[in-house]
Amino acid sequence: MKINWGTGIIIAFVAFISFILFFVIRMTTSHNANHDLVTEEYYKAELGFQKEIDAEQNAINAFEQIRIKKETDGLMVIFPDGYDNTMVSGTVSLYRPSNKRLDFILPINLSDSHVLIPNNQLLEGRWDIKITWKHQGKEFLHKECITF
Repeated sequence: MKINWGTGIIIAFVAFISFILFFVIRMTTSHNANHDLVTEEYYKAELGFQKEIDAEQNAINAFEQIRIKKETDGLMVIFPDGYDNTMVSGTVSLYRPSNKRLDFILPINLSDSHVLIPNNQLLEGRWDIKITWKHQGKEFLHKECITF
């Protein structure tokens, strides 16, 4: 049996399309590949974006910035000296882009003007830190990416 060039091209196209469809179906049905969204309620979070911008601008305009230092015990979030420790409330949220199950949120309870995030809660790799706090009725926000 002899195959002419037109039949050969059709067979090549069908083989290529079958090859691509196999991988598309395999990736969409695989449980090993997580396709997580950054936030579950994306559109609801988008509505509060202007508040977030204002809070971030408040933190930039503050006389001193928050510092994040890597210590032997963990990650230290150091607040400036100008804050009254009893008047600060908020959260430190750590987001792991590679695995949603490692994300966690810590409340801010200042006793010494710093918050320590222990080593046992942090794995090596990239973390996105979002610190939101309120002091004297004003909201602040600090975002940073670190590699631990």
